[in-house]
Amino acid sequence: MTTTNTMDTDATVEQSIKMIDAGSEYVRITAPNSRQAQNLQNIKDSLLNKGYNTPLIADIHFTPSAAEIAAQIVEKVRINPGNYADKKKFKVREYTDLEYSNELERIHEKFSPLVKTCLKYKTTMRIGTNHGSLSDRIMNRYGDTPLGMVESALEFARICEIYNFHNIVFSMKASNPIIVVQAYRLLVKKMINENMNYPLHLGVTEAGDGEDGRIKSSLGIGTLLSEGIGDTIRVSLTEPPENEIPVAKNIVKRYSNYDLIDNYKNFNIIDSNFKIRETQSILNLGGKNVPRVIADFSYKTNISKKDLESVGYTYFKKDDKWGISDLACDFIYLGNNNINFKIPGTLNLIQNYSKWNENKISNIYPMMSINEYKNKKSNTQIKFLLFDVENFNELPFDKIKNDSSLVLISNTKYKKSKSFQFNFYEKCVKENIKNPVIISLSYNQKISNLKFQVNSSIDSGSLLIEGFGNGLLISNKNINLDIINRTCFNILQATRTRISKTEYISCPSCGRTLFDLEKTTAMIRSKTQHLKGVKIGIMGCIVNGPGEMADADYGYVGTGVGKISLYRGQKVVKNSIDTKYATDALIELIKEDGNWVEPK
Repeated sequence: MTTTNTMDTDATVEQSIKMIDAGSEYVRITAPNSRQAQNLQNIKDSLLNKGYNTPLIADIHFTPSAAEIAAQIVEKVRINPGNYADKKKFKVREYTDLEYSNELERIHEKFSPLVKTCLKYKTTMRIGTNHGSLSDRIMNRYGDTPLGMVESALEFARICEIYNFHNIVFSMKASNPIIVVQAYRLLVKKMINENMNYPLHLGVTEAGDGEDGRIKSSLGIGTLLSEGIGDTIRVSLTEPPENEIPVAKNIVKRYSNYDLIDNYKNFNIIDSNFKIRETQSILNLGGKNVPRVIADFSYKTNISKKDLESVGYTYFKKDDKWGISDLACDFIYLGNNNINFKIPGTLNLIQNYSKWNENKISNIYPMMSINEYKNKKSNTQIKFLLFDVENFNELPFDKIKNDSSLVLISNTKYKKSKSFQFNFYEKCVKENIKNPVIISLSYNQKISNLKFQVNSSIDSGSLLIEGFGNGLLISNKNINLDIINRTCFNILQATRTRISKTEYISCPSCGRTLFDLEKTTAMIRSKTQHLKGVKIGIMGCIVNGPGEMADADYGYVGTGVGKISLYRGQKVVKNSIDTKYATDALIELIKEDGNWVEPK
């Protein structure tokens, strides 16, 4: 999506070309009013004159007249049901059945001219619900839920079908990947029940920037694609829009050249209703413990104190002490290696059974194969059983079930193994296996950091979303350990299973944005990134601001040129602050609430 002012034809065309040249197959342009909608014709003509015929999508929120103009010019019009014809005042109000019905009639009257225009000009319509822009009516009938998102979209789709208009695409976007997955799954189920069969556009909105945004997007979009859900995708980053394309391409590539649905023929993912799997606590794994991170040092030689810096441990020689970061791994897998120095007391080590059996050091625990587990003894507080998930039926489940010291490490080497992971999950649930399970991913090929992060987010995220997995062990000897370690913690953060740092919900910017989002996000991040567990929303305008920040503790929202409003949750607490002072005011608000700590 472009971030330029739509009235600036040259700038919008230039940015559109950058996106197209990067691989974008559609270009979305905001049109908040009729003048900007009319200028879409100039943008389209200029692109055609330069040899670009990529379909254009007009993004409409509050102005039906703009949508009706745009529908006569571009190939697709995106409307947001919560903003298009509905009321959104964030006030609690009960609707009787009669009042609700009257509101639907009012919406029909306001929405039907656009439907007729799209029919006449053969224009596609995307009915795009955002979690952050549900109307008061929907909120009071269905709550702030995936069901509310789905019903909001279907109400508009049912009006379309009255006029025999079926050129529809749906989207269900949220900043929380879990909500995204739940909403799309529910939409598919509802469409099947109502005999609908419309394409789906996928995305995690307000995903943020950097690694956070890439991992969030990969996790949410990739989980759905792995289930055969989705026809187009958009990665939303608080960065130049052309930066979104490589991420999107890598997500799509993960699912090329094999039959996804056939992969899930034994697993009805749409009707799944999994809860967090109940497990027993062993040492610091399982039970009510957060998922743990295991770093793979098995391929290293001559491990030094310096090597531990990559996984969150810094040794200060002068004081003979270890500094431990919030992203410090919990275990190190040594393979057949040794560590010949005193490690931090919070860190545990794992060795291959044969090596462990030589010395049996107190803070080192054995990693066993299936055969070793069946035939060898290891009377330790905790032990690990590593197996390839494709071979999980070879596991001695009766013995495992009665072993209160055993942690299972389910290893995956191939992208087609996800169905085996889910089948193993089902087996654990049905057989009442309470042993903790570590999700292990082995990538030994030489790939870019981006591709590594995309693949590992996809391959582990869908399992964690389902409540399966008590930790991560991700290996690739060709990727720096610090990147692997950060990726593990970012995946756990994105799945809301382990919070280790500040969470940012920031929009990708568009022509409605009232301040420099990239610069502002970077500035706020630099001053607040040490606030572990605090969630901050940074929104360029009011369109999705208060609603999309429902999951945030604090909000920073553009409400006028050079003006910012600060939110506590969805409630405005400070209005019309000059942008020069807004970041300091945000910090003061955090301090007032007792949530501020000084950076170390």
